[in-house]
Amino acid sequence: MARRVSLPGADEFFGCNGVGQAEAAGAEGTAPVRLVPGTERAPDLQPAQPATNRRGSGREKHDEKITVYVSSDELFDLEHARLVLRRHHGLTADRGRIVREAVAALLEDLEEHGGNSVLVQRLRDGL
Repeated sequence: MARRVSLPGADEFFGCNGVGQAEAAGAEGTAPVRLVPGTERAPDLQPAQPATNRRGSGREKHDEKITVYVSSDELFDLEHARLVLRRHHGLTADRGRIVREAVAALLEDLEEHGGNSVLVQRLRDGL
């Protein structure tokens, strides 16, 4: 008989409800961070690496994985971009490499321009 393991939800794991952060902050002697709507603003996050050095990883072994669902049109456009890069620019890249470079470019733009970044504007326009 299979046993189901009880795991914490994303809020508990990442401390989004302020409980985990308050406990950790109390242990370190700093003020707790409250992420409850209508209260204090959460501090700005520091980038994992400086924006000037951000690049998509190339052909290397990747230990982390995410699954992204795309529409058939988006997949077609991604494949078309891959072929354009190959035919017109002499660049060989698989779809994963193109996606990693696109993510790196968007994150760099977000770090440099904040609320005026392409990502913020597109997400706001999409809502």
